[in-house]
Amino acid sequence: MDTAEGADATATEEPRRKGSTKSRLEEEGDIAADYLEELLDIVDLDGDIDIDIENGRASVAVVADEAGTPALSRLVGSEGEVLEALQELTRLAVQAQTGDRTRLMLDVGGHRSTKRTSLVRLAHEVVARVETSGAAERLEPMSAFERKVVHDAVAAKGLVSESEGEEPRRRVVVLPTRTEDAQGSDE
Repeated sequence: MDTAEGADATATEEPRRKGSTKSRLEEEGDIAADYLEELLDIVDLDGDIDIDIENGRASVAVVADEAGTPALSRLVGSEGEVLEALQELTRLAVQAQTGDRTRLMLDVGGHRSTKRTSLVRLAHEVVARVETSGAAERLEPMSAFERKVVHDAVAAKGLVSESEGEEPRRRVVVLPTRTEDAQGSDE
């Protein structure tokens, strides 16, 4: 390959979007919000869209206009499966407009926020048991989002965790090993 071909290949591998990370994440949030507003209109649901940047990724939440409105639960599903699918569709809509993959997080009706709180509590309980027993503990299978929350909470407590198994039975294992630089090994 000659120098001109190498330069062309390098130019096409560069990200399409320029600008600061914050402005790119804000753009992702805006695109996602537009997509979700259209979806809410199509399915005739009322909700407000909140856009934020959390942990280096765009975060979009659909919240009920009136507190306690159960209608948004249709966008979550019984186990969050509809929310997972909706998040992937929203990510695809953002990618279609930007040309780049996104790690955007979507919450509907506070489902993920509530789930995050209970997972952090579970992780703290498991850490305490593992520290007391000195034995590794395997948790029930979880989604990628759930595993990430648990890994982060375990690492914050100074223990190590890892994921094992294949989807949809992938699970977190909390190890009794303490490290100075504990980090989960997933997602």
